[in-house]
Amino acid sequence: MPNLPQLILASASPARLQLLRQIGLAPLVCPSGVDEGQFQNSDPVALVATLAEAKATEVATRFTPPAVVLGCDSLFELGGVIYGKPSDAATALAQLQHLSGSQGQLHTGHTLIDLTTGETLTRVATTQVFFSRLTSEQMQAYIHTGEPLQCAGAFALEGKGGIWVERITGCHSNVIGLSLPLFREMMSQLGYDLTGYW
Repeated sequence: MPNLPQLILASASPARLQLLRQIGLAPLVCPSGVDEGQFQNSDPVALVATLAEAKATEVATRFTPPAVVLGCDSLFELGGVIYGKPSDAATALAQLQHLSGSQGQLHTGHTLIDLTTGETLTRVATTQVFFSRLTSEQMQAYIHTGEPLQCAGAFALEGKGGIWVERITGCHSNVIGLSLPLFREMMSQLGYDLTGYW
């Protein structure tokens, strides 16, 4: 497929970049710098959709066609409470205490903006995540690695935190920060076949 647009990832997430690279893409990384704190919504699905769109929209202003901007945002919901990235070790510990032996939903908002056509697509993928019980010592050891502070819900499925994820229902890559099947569908809706990038 000739003249495929440059893919721009509006995210600083190494995990999202790795997911895109493993499917044969070489996106340009351009973090948005959007202040997530300015967005408030008690509905986590609506919130991640709004955040993903805000990030993609901000980055889209920096580029000219042909390009497609991908913005994403992930939040973890447990018992009706929304968890983003913990701000410090104490917050991470509190989140891990809630996760232990529980199940929650990882929501990731995805926005694609095609700069050539001006079309914007926003979709949300949700995956159920089931956790085993963690001891206090295990929680402290995990926090000491620094990993929980980088992740929505204070855990990384693709990292050390994966040892406590007993099972998931839904898209695996969504828990890492980007649903690859949903991304493929959205790109197809814009008229682009990801295999053309190979």
